[in-house]
Amino acid sequence: MQNIVPMTRNFLELRLGQSLTLTPALQQSLRLLQLSTLDLEAEVAKALAENPMLEVEGEGLQDPGPLGATTAKGDVFEGSQPPLNEVQGDIEAQDSLPPEYDAPAERERLEFSTETRQSRDDELTDRPEAARESNLREYLLSQLGTTRLSPRDAAIVSLLIDELNDDGLLASPLEEIVDWMQPESGVVLEDFQMALKFLQSLDPPGVGARDLAECLDLQLQYADPERLPEVRDAELLVLARRLCQQHLNILATGNMTKLREALQCETDQLRRAHALIVRLNPRPGSFWNKPAADFAVPDVIVRKTRKGWEAQLNDAVMPKLRVNALYAEALGSPRGGANSALHGQLQEARWMIRNVAQRFETILRVSQVIVAHQQVFFTKGWEAVRPLTLKDVALELGMHESTISRATTQKYMVTPFGTLELKRFFSTGLSTEGGEATSSTAVQTRIQALIRQEDRARPFSDSQLASLLDKDGITIARRTVAKYREQMRIPTAPLRKSQAGAG
Repeated sequence: MQNIVPMTRNFLELRLGQSLTLTPALQQSLRLLQLSTLDLEAEVAKALAENPMLEVEGEGLQDPGPLGATTAKGDVFEGSQPPLNEVQGDIEAQDSLPPEYDAPAERERLEFSTETRQSRDDELTDRPEAARESNLREYLLSQLGTTRLSPRDAAIVSLLIDELNDDGLLASPLEEIVDWMQPESGVVLEDFQMALKFLQSLDPPGVGARDLAECLDLQLQYADPERLPEVRDAELLVLARRLCQQHLNILATGNMTKLREALQCETDQLRRAHALIVRLNPRPGSFWNKPAADFAVPDVIVRKTRKGWEAQLNDAVMPKLRVNALYAEALGSPRGGANSALHGQLQEARWMIRNVAQRFETILRVSQVIVAHQQVFFTKGWEAVRPLTLKDVALELGMHESTISRATTQKYMVTPFGTLELKRFFSTGLSTEGGEATSSTAVQTRIQALIRQEDRARPFSDSQLASLLDKDGITIARRTVAKYREQMRIPTAPLRKSQAGAG
């Protein structure tokens, strides 16, 4: 009996379906919306340098004409804000590119390597006008170069210097560093221990410490009497060092009674020792790691009008872009197949103009909704902030929450209370006694105000703060008060009391 093998047949099947594809223009639109104003300025400058079809209004080869004018072929968008529905339609129905042209991938930003930055720093330190070394590492290496250590010992100290974090503390345990060494090097744990003692003797005091207690103790051990005259008192210095070495955890709780019993000292001595420790720097490397100043360039300006507070775009940060009309007309139609690369650059220029316009239009619409919801804030301040979430704005504008998040990240608004990031206006709601809703930001502002007004010798506990808020019609639990206080980095009541005593 023969086995019958079923035969398979190949056939074609036609199916209809929908799928979402992120076109290059849409990808660029999302990326530009995410950028801050300063990053957008750099992106536009880069596009102007690389694309001859794109130019700034007023810098081209022809008279730009009146604001908002376009060429007969519709290639020029000189108005900074075309209607949003027009922009979206243009992106969805974008012109097809010649088959010979492939849109270039997004170019990565150039990042200088650590070696490049260090070489520049080395060059700067050779100049006579250099006031100090550019970073903590170079400052320590300059001190190491003046010693008479052997090349082997100096190399071990240099290795430890490289393991310091931005605060000047040793980031890795010595045992772990020893394990990194090759066995044939002959370096053992005792070598690193001796090298660490030498490193900790360098300036600034406290550098090379392995924890906070050791950092503070080293600063007391190598303290400058000119800066800290209290260290001339030998008894006070011994007491302060004992406190740092053995009882720093009790000091953190603010329980001065328990601390006095542990140290077996008088209250006045403990207060003076505490005041001395407060003057120490828990981050000895912070002097060399001061961050550069952050400049918040506002995208939106809020002005008072007869109708109330209104949001307006900051015209100064809006790029005035257009397509070079002479080049575009000289290219002619892309259907001929000639100059396909230039036609691709022409299309990229159109995308950039449309997407920049759409970015500012989206930011303006989101800002207008925020200002409409927070009218009272612009008159009374943070205590009057109403609850508002990304979802609320997204529903009102018919957008996705991710779009609202992009439009409010690193976007700033000029208000009567300073230049603020748009995200600061979002907060959850809490119900009040009258049935109205208040924001968590307003509650935190009220907690800050109560703590500023408290008696420093008898600060409010979290329970007392909750009771005071309840009298204002804001009913929240004690643990919620504690959570908000911790978010604002406000110490507990015992610690605030001890800090007041030390002051």
